[in-house]
Formats: sequence, structure tokens, C-alpha cells
Amino acid sequence: MDRPTASAELSGTAADDDYSGDDARDSQLFLSIPPLHDAATYFAQTASYLTQCFSGYSGNSEEGQELLELQSEGVSNKPLSSADNSQSNSSTNSDLLTHSTGETTSGGNTTNDLTELMQPARFFQNGSSLFQDLVDRARKTIRGSADDIGWLEREQNMLPSEDRTSRFLEILESIRRNEHKLPNSVVYLLVPGLFSNHGPLYFVKTKTYFSKMGLACHIAKIHSEASVETNAREIKNYIEEIYWGAQKKVLVLGHSKGGVDTAAALSLYWSDLRDKVAGLVLAQSPYGGSPVASDILREGQLGDYVRLRKIMEILVCKVLKGDLQALENLTYEKRKDFIRKHPLPREIPIVSFHTEAGITSNTLTTLSHVAHLELPAIAPALTDSQPTRLPVVMPLAAAMAACSQLLQTRYGEKSDGLVTRRDAEVPGSVVVRPDRKLDHAWMVYSSPTEEPFGEADTSQVCEALLTLLMEVGQKKQHQITRKDD
Repeated sequence: MDRPTASAELSGTAADDDYSGDDARDSQLFLSIPPLHDAATYFAQTASYLTQCFSGYSGNSEEGQELLELQSEGVSNKPLSSADNSQSNSSTNSDLLTHSTGETTSGGNTTNDLTELMQPARFFQNGSSLFQDLVDRARKTIRGSADDIGWLEREQNMLPSEDRTSRFLEILESIRRNEHKLPNSVVYLLVPGLFSNHGPLYFVKTKTYFSKMGLACHIAKIHSEASVETNAREIKNYIEEIYWGAQKKVLVLGHSKGGVDTAAALSLYWSDLRDKVAGLVLAQSPYGGSPVASDILREGQLGDYVRLRKIMEILVCKVLKGDLQALENLTYEKRKDFIRKHPLPREIPIVSFHTEAGITSNTLTTLSHVAHLELPAIAPALTDSQPTRLPVVMPLAAAMAACSQLLQTRYGEKSDGLVTRRDAEVPGSVVVRPDRKLDHAWMVYSSPTEEPFGEADTSQVCEALLTLLMEVGQKKQHQITRKDD
């Protein structure tokens, strides 16, 4: 193929009044707009790679050099050989450009402009780099969180867990026979998870149940949409306030992000809480992270393509007046970084509880009772009639079932709808793995219908978990005492 030499091309460039005028400015303007610049780079790189694939020649052949000329022509409107570009890379601090023919020409501003305009082509002279980048992007999107789920099991220096599901079921059965063993020598603290500020009945049934047994029980009033570090500090203050007021240790049950927040408080402030906390139950908590949070917020995941991150940012920050870090802290990257820097103290008794959501016709029609709607009394104002209360219900069970099915289909992982079972197990803890199908919202919201015959309700399950935690704490204390002796 006949083509002018590099010297002739550069001479023509220098002599071209049109290029040195409006065309040069138009090219610079084109490249100054990021979307257009990226688009031009992408098409030039794709064309380079595909042409090399079909031509059967390497990027160093004459055809490859002509292709690079075509790339720069599409970006800078002037041809320049790959040899010119290679030489210009080593002369970025000089006003002279060395060409493949060995001739040099004073480039001035025009040469600098050409060198600058050639930047997109310079980085991807070999089209295989672009192809590999596209493959990596596709693999990252398709794999999603598959490589992260259950990472705690593979982490080195993590203590093994102990399955005590059978003992939990024994305790639960005794509770249903009206045999209660929780002492009043401690105070019970329930820590809610995400969006609890907008669910007035979150844990209310369980607190009432404990109070009727004569046990001091509190629900932590924290901003559920705040970051883990923020809530950890709030929970630390809450525990200290309870301890100094009642002069009793605190037994904590945290649900979902509430368990993560409480675990962070113990990790960050253990020196202050050592003598004030008797143990911790993490119920359905994404201690290792959540694939739902990761797939929504992480770059390159499915949420990127439908702008889910932007939607969640508007929902959490604008509508709920929260902090997007509340969700970001539950991604695998954030959890890995936090746990490795701030591991839980090994002497604290911990129980991990996780379940699997059911996917049946009954589940899909279950409505969760999340709030009350009070209507004015219909009777005359002179009477003592109370306002009429109507339950506010939501199909949370159906939503959890749909999410659980999605995680099962995509990753082959069992979950409660938001948290996989493997990510809910804290290393070194006593683990409860019931076979009963319970979704992520079941623990905290009651159903308008009664529990099926023979099934324990949410309050009884919480009592059984805390009773098991007391046994674990007593056993651990006995071991510590024997070791000291």
C-alpha cells in the first residue's frame, strides 16, 4: 500500500492552514468532552483489535501501523504512524519529533497537540488489552458476590463454630411448656436493624413479652440508617447508661444490622464494656457481609446497569434522612476490612442464629403487621371510647421469598431473603441452624394470623436464644476460672 512518509505527513500537517486553525481547536474541543473522548477511544480500540484478529497480523506489521494511523485519524483528524507515536513517547519534554525515516521536524505547538491527541491510541496499541478488559468486566458482573459469600469460613486464624441447634430446640420446647429460666439479674437489650425507625412495632411484641415475665427489657433507640461506626458509639453509650442505672450487666440481642452494630461496639470499645456486657446474640445478622448490599452498591455489579445505587442513595439519604454508609458497611469489602482490623474479643459469649426463607403459597400471602393506624373514635366525644386502631400490614414475607429465590438461583446459597446462612455465622460462636423456614422480617414483626399449631412465636424464639446465651456464658466463665486456677 502506497502512503506518504512520516516526514511528508508532518510537513503537510505543518503546512495545512486549516488544521492549525479551526480543525485543531475542534479536535481539542472534541477530546475535552469526556463522553465523546471515551467513545472515540472505545471505537478506535475495538476497530484495532478486530482488524488484527481478522487480518492475521500482529500489531507490529505494516497493516497494524496503518490501523494505528486510522485510529489517530479518527481522533485527531491527521495520520501519524505508530513509529512516530513510539518516538514521541520518549520525547515528551522536547520540541523535536523523531520520525521513522530518521528525519526531525520542529513541531512547536502542532507537534505537542498531535502527541496529546494520540494519547487514547497510545495506551491500547495492542487490541488484546481491550479484549481482556471487557472479559474481566463481564466476569466480574456475572460472578457478582459468588467469590465472597462464606469468606469467613476460608479466612485464616478464625475460630471454629459450635452447632448447638439441638440444645436450642430443647430450650424452646421447655419454654412452650411454660418453663422459663432467664434471670432478672441482668438487663436485656434489643438492638433493631435497618429501617427500624420507620417500623414502630419493631421488637415491641418481644419487649412486652419480657416485661410480662418481670424482666427489664429495652429497645435501643438508634438511627438505624446511620453507619456502623456511628451506631457502635451510640450502643456503647446505651449499654453504659443501662449498667450504671441498674447496676446489672447487659445481655444483648441484635437483629440484622443491629447485630453488626453491636458487634462493632464490642470490638471498638471492649476495654470500656468488658465488665458491663454478659453476651451477644446475632440474629440473622450479615456479620460477613450481604450479597444484596454488595450487588446493589459495588461498581461493576448488576446494580450499576439500572442505577440502583443512585436510587438507594435518594431513598436512604433524601427520603429516610440516613447515611448511605449504613448499606455500604454491609458490603463484603467493608466487612472484610472492618473484621480484619477490629476482631471480636474471644472471651465474649456469642450466639449466631440464621434461617432460610420459605417459598410456598402460604408464604407469598403472609402479611406482616408493621404499624398501627389510629382513627378517631366514632362514639360521641363525651364517652370514654378509645380511638379505633387498624393494623398496617405489608407483604414482607413475599418480598423476602422473592429475594431468597433470586439468591438461590444465582449463587446456589440458602438465605433468609437478605443474608446467606454462611455469612451469618460468627467465627468462634455457638451457632443455631433451625430447619424451620423463617424469613428475615419474621423475627421482629408479627403476623395478623396466629402461628401454626405447634410452632413457637418470635418472642419465645428470642427467649430461647438468650437462655442459650446464658448457658454459653456460664460455661465460658467456668473454663476461664479453671484456666486461671
